[in-house]
Amino acid sequence: MEHHMLAILLAVVIDFMIGDPPTWPHPVRWIGSGIGYLEKRLNQGKHRKAKGFFMVLLIISITFLTTLMLVSVFYQLHPVLGIVAEGIIIASAIAQKGLKDAALAIYHPLRKGDMKKAREKLSYIVGRDTEHLDEKEIVRGTVETVAENTSDGVTAPLFWALIGGAPLAMVYRAINTCDSMVGYKNEKYREFGWASARLDDLANWIPSRLTACLIVIGNKPEVMNWKKAWKLFFRDARNHPSPNSGWLESAVAAILGVQLGGINYYQGQISERAKIGEPVVPLNKEHIVKTNNILFRTTLLFLLVLMMGGWLYELAAAWFESAIHI
Repeated sequence: MEHHMLAILLAVVIDFMIGDPPTWPHPVRWIGSGIGYLEKRLNQGKHRKAKGFFMVLLIISITFLTTLMLVSVFYQLHPVLGIVAEGIIIASAIAQKGLKDAALAIYHPLRKGDMKKAREKLSYIVGRDTEHLDEKEIVRGTVETVAENTSDGVTAPLFWALIGGAPLAMVYRAINTCDSMVGYKNEKYREFGWASARLDDLANWIPSRLTACLIVIGNKPEVMNWKKAWKLFFRDARNHPSPNSGWLESAVAAILGVQLGGINYYQGQISERAKIGEPVVPLNKEHIVKTNNILFRTTLLFLLVLMMGGWLYELAAAWFESAIHI
């Protein structure tokens, strides 16, 4: 586990400094290509739920074994090479810088009053229709996406990396990519994407709740005291179709003193969600920057918690081993 912790620290530094340059090869793109290839050939005819389960099982098996073999080769050459290789791979599974930059790509056009550009940039990171959104709705979409992906894109892969190193971090990323590509409730993917969606819910269950609690612990509420923020957070955490996303959105809403949720449109079809948080202050473009700050602070706090948990585990394991030999 000590090697995993060092690799995680290296991965976070790499992501903070470099992120994911679009011209560089990226494992998630390869995973996405594999999912697309299998989906075209399997998502037809009968037994689509079973075929979807087979697809996600095949994708995560290939991802795990490939990553394990690659990391093992470098560790056999030298432990330092293994840590570096593992750190680079884990860095490819997290996206703190990419998420921050995507949010700022929406914020800057809003500052200039360029609504068309802001809507276009938002459409890159959300599935909802963006063509007719006003500034408040653009901000809401951005804040909700950054909040949800604080776990999906950053803390969850770090959580699984602590448990199983780069192989488990990449397995998590493979599951998450399967869900993002086929885990929809429409006619085409309702059965085929069922396994991907359920596995993604399971893989995010602990990280999302831990991350949401750290959001409230590690960030001073903007317009209310911590007691009220905690109350709002727990009140609204389950007001979301996803069993995990509501925890993150309610935490951010409580810290900012804003209201999220409401009406979205997907391919022209209305989708109404429960409201999350209280509209103590109206949403405005500066809340995008504030949400990015929450993302940054929560990432560092989550990393600290992981390191403490890892070191405590090492101490407990060493004590247990010594106790056995007494």
